[in-house]
Amino acid sequence: MSSFLISSVSPEGSDPVDLLIADGTIVAAGAPGSVAAPAGATVVDATGLIALPGLVDMHTHLRQPGHEDAETVETGTRAAAKGGYTAVCAMANSNPVADTAGVVEQVWQLGRDAGWADVHPVGAVTVGLEGKQLSEIRAMAESRARVRMFSDDGKCVHDPVLMRRALEYVKSFDGLVAQHAQEPRLTEGAQMNEGVVSAELGLTGWPAVAEEAIIARDVLLTRHVNSRLHICHLSTKGSVEIVRWAKERGINVTAEVTPHHLLLTEELVRTFDPVYKVNPPLRTNEDVMALRAAVVDGTVDVIGTDHAPHTLEDKESEWSCAAMGMTGLETALSVVQKTLVDTGMIDWATVAKIASRRPSEILGLPDQGGALEAGAAANITLWDPAGETPVNPQTHVSKGRNSPYRGMPLPGRVSATFYRGHPVVLDGQLTTPLPA
Repeated sequence: MSSFLISSVSPEGSDPVDLLIADGTIVAAGAPGSVAAPAGATVVDATGLIALPGLVDMHTHLRQPGHEDAETVETGTRAAAKGGYTAVCAMANSNPVADTAGVVEQVWQLGRDAGWADVHPVGAVTVGLEGKQLSEIRAMAESRARVRMFSDDGKCVHDPVLMRRALEYVKSFDGLVAQHAQEPRLTEGAQMNEGVVSAELGLTGWPAVAEEAIIARDVLLTRHVNSRLHICHLSTKGSVEIVRWAKERGINVTAEVTPHHLLLTEELVRTFDPVYKVNPPLRTNEDVMALRAAVVDGTVDVIGTDHAPHTLEDKESEWSCAAMGMTGLETALSVVQKTLVDTGMIDWATVAKIASRRPSEILGLPDQGGALEAGAAANITLWDPAGETPVNPQTHVSKGRNSPYRGMPLPGRVSATFYRGHPVVLDGQLTTPLPA
């Protein structure tokens, strides 16, 4: 593999250094000018750029197999690379569902063949996401994909007996269950957050308690079983309070928040633009502020994009018929900068923690999220915090065009993404995938 000298870059916002990359590894790090580049090395001038460990997304919908018209592993991981991600977790709601060793191995192999980012399949908790019978959890864990996270995301594991059994099962190999917290009986026909706006618009409301009740139940089950629970896409102030309560008592629960729930509110639904229809729904400004505070105090562990591309036919229709979901891989870090860094709430070291290091720890990924020092795997994102680009979904790499930020100027841009030492993005543009 080629070698690269990244000169005068600021690791996680600290003092500038030079980083020398060769054979997929950071082989040297030192003060600017102190690291000698070998003959033939490519020098990347990173003055003014921030180096982050390659981003890791615990919540990505790659749609393949079965929904290749909306996204594929190839297009989804290209979008991931463009957004600075070097690893993504592919959710199980494909067709067929990723509930067997065969399907998760197929997704894993597609990721390896594509060569843009590591793909870690998420196994379904129940067969067909139907919530009636546990899936082949052990077989998926022992497959080549080595699945460690299991989720029926898109649907809630609402049966407490099945949820308990799943938590007990994954405990034997230090796996975890990622719960989509939504009590189905409280959200039947729901179209948006329940509150004043839903009443004014005449749309069926989605109450916060539908999320909070499931989280409360599951943290208690997790304490009883002494297993590991991950809460997908927290969206309410009450959910934050429950997770905080659980962590204070030593319950092994982690939680994620999406970029869109850190920025957008239910007021956008007044436009009836279906791009703002998402699960869980956009909430109130009070909820948004509580979620930001939860990132600051560590209640929220992870930024998860919940990248959910849809075809134009599924998304661009009347509100009641439109699919739920937003794209997010190519804009996530910009939204994090806008909502948390530029507001002074967190620094770039914390960004590295919530967008890379912590998800790597939760998933057990030794080659991701490491310190940017000699001996570490060269999964690196170079970020230009001074950049700014209005969002145009038509130019996105993802097949999905359902970005809620279209036309919005967001701060920062990915200048380069090094995946296992290979530059899949340089000067803000995709290059070539990692050679097989």
